[in-house]
Amino acid sequence: MKKLLLAISALLIMHSAKADEGMWIPSLIGKNYEEMKRLGLKLTKEDLYSINKASLKDAIIQFAGGCTGEMISPKGLLLTNHHCGYGAIAALSSVEKNYLDNGYWAKSMSEELPAKGITALFLQNITDVTAQINTAVGTAKGEEAAKLLAAEIKKLEKAATVEGKIMADVKEYFNGNQYLLLTYKKYTDVRFVAAPPKALGKYGGDTDNWMWPRHTSDFSIFRVYADKDNEPAAFSKDNVPFTPKKFLPISIKGNKEKDYAMIMGYPGRTNRYEVSYGIDLAINETNPAIVDIRTERLAIMKKHMDANKAVYLQNTSRYASIANYWKYFIGQTEQLKRLNVVGQKAEEEKVFTAWSTKTNAGYNTLLADYEKMYAAYKPVAKQMYYYSEAFRTTAIARIGAAGEPLRAALKKGLGKDSIDFYVKSLTAARKAILTDYNMAMDKELFAAMTKMYYKNVDKNQLPSIFSQEILADRGTQGVNETIDDYTDYMYRRTAMLDDKKYDAFVSNISWNTVNAEPAIRYAASFVHNYEKNLLPVAMTMSKQKKDLSKQYTKGLMEMKKGQLFYPDANSTMRTSYGQVLAYAPQDGVYYKHYTTFDGLMAKYKAGDDEFDLPQQLLDMYKAKDYGRYADADGSLHTCFITNNDITGGNSGSPVMNAKGELIGTAFDGNWEAMSGDIAFDKQYKRTIVADVRFILYLIEKMGGAHNLIAEMDIRK
Repeated sequence: MKKLLLAISALLIMHSAKADEGMWIPSLIGKNYEEMKRLGLKLTKEDLYSINKASLKDAIIQFAGGCTGEMISPKGLLLTNHHCGYGAIAALSSVEKNYLDNGYWAKSMSEELPAKGITALFLQNITDVTAQINTAVGTAKGEEAAKLLAAEIKKLEKAATVEGKIMADVKEYFNGNQYLLLTYKKYTDVRFVAAPPKALGKYGGDTDNWMWPRHTSDFSIFRVYADKDNEPAAFSKDNVPFTPKKFLPISIKGNKEKDYAMIMGYPGRTNRYEVSYGIDLAINETNPAIVDIRTERLAIMKKHMDANKAVYLQNTSRYASIANYWKYFIGQTEQLKRLNVVGQKAEEEKVFTAWSTKTNAGYNTLLADYEKMYAAYKPVAKQMYYYSEAFRTTAIARIGAAGEPLRAALKKGLGKDSIDFYVKSLTAARKAILTDYNMAMDKELFAAMTKMYYKNVDKNQLPSIFSQEILADRGTQGVNETIDDYTDYMYRRTAMLDDKKYDAFVSNISWNTVNAEPAIRYAASFVHNYEKNLLPVAMTMSKQKKDLSKQYTKGLMEMKKGQLFYPDANSTMRTSYGQVLAYAPQDGVYYKHYTTFDGLMAKYKAGDDEFDLPQQLLDMYKAKDYGRYADADGSLHTCFITNNDITGGNSGSPVMNAKGELIGTAFDGNWEAMSGDIAFDKQYKRTIVADVRFILYLIEKMGGAHNLIAEMDIRK
């Protein structure tokens, strides 16, 4: 085991090392560095990651908990994707001041707007703590091992935390074969600076999402603020622009095919060590369930958003998030089937089992154990998503679920202090859930989701409220009509949606009043069914999978000793490297590596939801005043593609040339390689990048924000 961990630290791997495949930990870049140099990298290892001097890692942040951003000026200016800043921009917008639709360009720091809830994490250090954790856990198994692991992680994080300055996070790598302690500085005073109109930031909408060729100007700009000592501080008018240790110079020289391209960022999740049984379950059970539910949710949301601009602003960020992964799961399923990933994995697993049998490695029954585990989980797999994606989609269901502990406490006859606690919890949850609430949309969603739950979940697994209440006395009515009637009853009788009714409800709390509340009674049935019949199966599967995955990953490393491996993405900083590269997605079709302003205009459709453009941009196109941002051929490039390995969380990541200069910001992947989170495809995998020259052109020519341009180190 000790030798294995040393090999991991020295090599950091995946099944076979390829220049364009792999999300590598920057502090342990190891043998990859020689390949990076061969492809053209001009920087040293210390230029990439250092704890002794400023390095590229100091210019890269985790933005808003789920994206990446990069420092682009010595005054804390931060570049990320438009879709990463989307929620903050929408929250700052109103019907009267619609920054989301109209764009926004702060011409001075006094015009920069506080973006509540947005955080910027700066990585400080990475330390391998595998030995400490292994010593603490020892030979323990199961529940005992989990408790010891959690206690040791808590201890390590507490020791590395400095209140208000340094936060610590221990992360698992290689499915539990390695643990690293990462420390960060967390800045919470982040302000909105600039973004193009939504028509550009989301150009192409759902139609172009996950597709190439692409012409989207997917960028937004924020600024990090700090106290007078450059340390993290809550928002204050006395705070000053943050001074980063490192910021990225920007190259407007342009790029050509096969140029070196490097990305640093915070990829979220991959599952490339998944076995064939898990992939088969995703293709045939869980992915289709997610797609079906989200298709219905999106249609209802869009109907209400289109009818009311205020409802649109309240829900557009959530809609965009739901839509993004709705299309993702469609594409992932299609590509997993097209590439026969289940078959490929099954063949690899046969080879693994044969190797174990031949060498007495001790993994002979591992894949059979996987098969049994997934077979036991399959009967509830679909309903797990119907519970999270359908039942919990409405405000009334979530409020009802928040009231279920109060109902349970009253049923047990707990004392006044306990009851008061649960009432306060319900009140707080209700207040949060009803922020930006729209009853008409919620009501239609409730009826639709309840119908889908009934029609698509095994009747033997349904919550009891369907048989005991919703459909108990339907007479000659069909299911749809009966659920519609129940929906009317729910929204007419509930006290959860009206402040006066709610105040009266909490002033007279008793078992009878709470049990009579239809929202709580409805939600309690789903919650009890979930906790009794679904959660135990899911928890058993989760524990078994954790153990099996650790063994399988360890076994793969033993079988393929000497090959480079990399760990799955887990929302920690990674580096990927490759080239600017065109591709041919199918016979007779060839995609060049860049798109242009001309191509953007060719897609233009006046008045269209996805391909309309502001008049100002139309005028700019006619003027063709591209200045220093034009390519050598005179055109203005909008986007380009590379073969870098990225996933969700890399949104906003800087794409850098061989000198570490910013040439674009990554914002998407391509349709033909959407299986990438599970199975990397070397031939088709591409990263879609917003060309920094088009970004600067819009800042300068559309926004007139010369103040921002002046802050940057722009190089020709």
